[in-house]
Amino acid sequence: MEINQQKAILEAILFAAGRPVSGKELLLSLEISEKDIEAIIASMQEDYKIQARGIEIIKIDNSYQLCTKKELHDFIYPVLDKRNKPNLSNAALETLAIIAYNPKIARAEIEAIRGVSADACVYKLLEYGLIEEAGKIDLPGKPMSYQTTTEFLRMFGYTSLEDLPDLPRYKLDENKQIVIEELIEQNDEKGKIEAPMPAREGIEE
Repeated sequence: MEINQQKAILEAILFAAGRPVSGKELLLSLEISEKDIEAIIASMQEDYKIQARGIEIIKIDNSYQLCTKKELHDFIYPVLDKRNKPNLSNAALETLAIIAYNPKIARAEIEAIRGVSADACVYKLLEYGLIEEAGKIDLPGKPMSYQTTTEFLRMFGYTSLEDLPDLPRYKLDENKQIVIEELIEQNDEKGKIEAPMPAREGIEE
């Protein structure tokens, strides 16, 4: 099978699916190796760039999706997109960030970090499909843990959680509080302090 035909097949599959398609699904269709799939997709991505196309192929975890370029959103939205957009408060965004940087975290741990109840934020993020249950933790009360979803990656433009920006390093005062005004420069290796995580012992739902 010629490379152009393989590209046409992959493009057709991604277009028709309208969702992220896993590498395994693509393998079943073309019956070629995973390395070949990755090479063809990479070639297609380059083709779209060279031709200044309005679409692109993005990678989300181990899946691929054909979508419009994000810089063209303002032209597309008035015509086609009438869906309600997630309206996330600062509190919900803070909660989402905590879960993204701490996969499989319990609600009590989120609340320990934020200092306030996380119930409403967790429910809202579940409703929007940005987080999901990740199983119960082996602690008293068997609390449920949470992690981000592929929808989170797609919405924020990440291929995987490894693409998340590094958290800033900071100083703690005598009361173990973050000194926001004195954030340590990223290139300063002295005095580096890791972000404290709440102890899991005795945490209950």
